[in-house]
Amino acid sequence: MAEQLILKGTLEGHVNFFWRFSQWLTVDAYLQNGWVTSLATSMEKYDYHLPTLLLPLPSLRNAPSPAIPNMLLSASRDKTLIIWNLTRDESQYGYPKRSLKGHSHIVSDCVISSDGAYALSASWDKTLRLWELATGTTTRRFVGHTNDVLSVSFSADNRQIVSGSRDRTIKLWNTLGDCKYTISEKGHSEWVSCVRFSPNPQNPVIVSSGWDKLVKVWELSTCKLQTDHIGHTGYINTVTISPDGSLCASGGKDGTTMLWDLNESKHLYSLNANDEIHALVFSPNRYWLCAATASSIIIFDLEKKSKVDELKPEFTAVGKKSREPECVSLAWSADGQTLFAGYTDNIIRAWGVMSRA
Repeated sequence: MAEQLILKGTLEGHVNFFWRFSQWLTVDAYLQNGWVTSLATSMEKYDYHLPTLLLPLPSLRNAPSPAIPNMLLSASRDKTLIIWNLTRDESQYGYPKRSLKGHSHIVSDCVISSDGAYALSASWDKTLRLWELATGTTTRRFVGHTNDVLSVSFSADNRQIVSGSRDRTIKLWNTLGDCKYTISEKGHSEWVSCVRFSPNPQNPVIVSSGWDKLVKVWELSTCKLQTDHIGHTGYINTVTISPDGSLCASGGKDGTTMLWDLNESKHLYSLNANDEIHALVFSPNRYWLCAATASSIIIFDLEKKSKVDELKPEFTAVGKKSREPECVSLAWSADGQTLFAGYTDNIIRAWGVMSRA
């Protein structure tokens, strides 16, 4: 691997929160770390028309690099989202520009529209919200799920929205907040943990994962099941789709990343992370797949089909109850030079691509 990732700085702004629950006649409250549950970057200037990841490698490496984006959005268990202004200074890589408040429970997922104007969030309060990023205001609330909403995604043209929930359903919405279709036939039998639109207009599909150990591919035009991908031995936390829409990767409790060909609806190969996988993301301009696990971030080279780097921040224990932070969310900058990672200690760490000496 001619390149490596180095910690370039941190972003701090999310806070701890009190977790309350009732038992008998008492109400107990516990102070919990906020967790940066989701990260999103503006990809407006990114050229999605890249050669397929299933074709020879040199063409992708020669793809033009887009301008460096200035926007980072994070979601947290502290019930808020934060829009960050990136300074890229080592002492403070960025600072909170605006806090988005409105959800009454944990914010589990967030995405930014391709034009960088709007964001979507999913929450354990059973709702989705559409935010205007210029003002930080909610323009739409999406009500319909009967349990925690775990995942949300924009279609490539920003005109459709998909959400997945602990109510075991997948819902398709328009941007006005109207639920146009609820997928339940041949759906997941357990929680729907992640939903994603393919960016490929030639193969318009939705990919979902669930705690039933299945990855499902749905035809967007009919919302009918196209393929059940079977192979995981534990619940699945996450799926991610390559920028060209040719590949899908899934990961979860069994510590295995499985690669699927979305064009031919088949399993390609598996990569072992040796620990539970919380999040996955493809690099926008390299043949890397990044996995956030319970112990580290693993960088897989898809050409070599092997692990080529492992990222772990320095940790100093303070007190008996202090725990090493886990990475639970990932997002690349549009130019592919910075990997943003959200951790269970409320901190976002920015890992920069550097040439090896």
